[in-house]
Amino acid sequence: MKSLPLPSLVHYELLLQLLERKTLMMSYEEPNLEKQVQQLIITLRKARAQQKQLEAICQQTHIPVEYHWSLNSVDASINSSNDPSSESAVNSNINSQ
Repeated sequence: MKSLPLPSLVHYELLLQLLERKTLMMSYEEPNLEKQVQQLIITLRKARAQQKQLEAICQQTHIPVEYHWSLNSVDASINSSNDPSSESAVNSNINSQ
């Protein structure tokens, strides 16, 4: 089986640090806003925990996991496995960004 593409765990850490260190501090003046930020933090922690559970299942079932930093790397690997000629189109899209 091909590797299962997953986001790198650093993405969760970056978002959590931003929300906890900056966003939450700025939302203290508005209780409704603060509550929403806290809920978002909880949701991201749950998502990170669920991904770790998924990784454990993959390890137990011998399914390789491939961590990705962006969608560009996922798109490139999907396109190149389906149609080798489409890789140049993906690369030109990446270069134009």
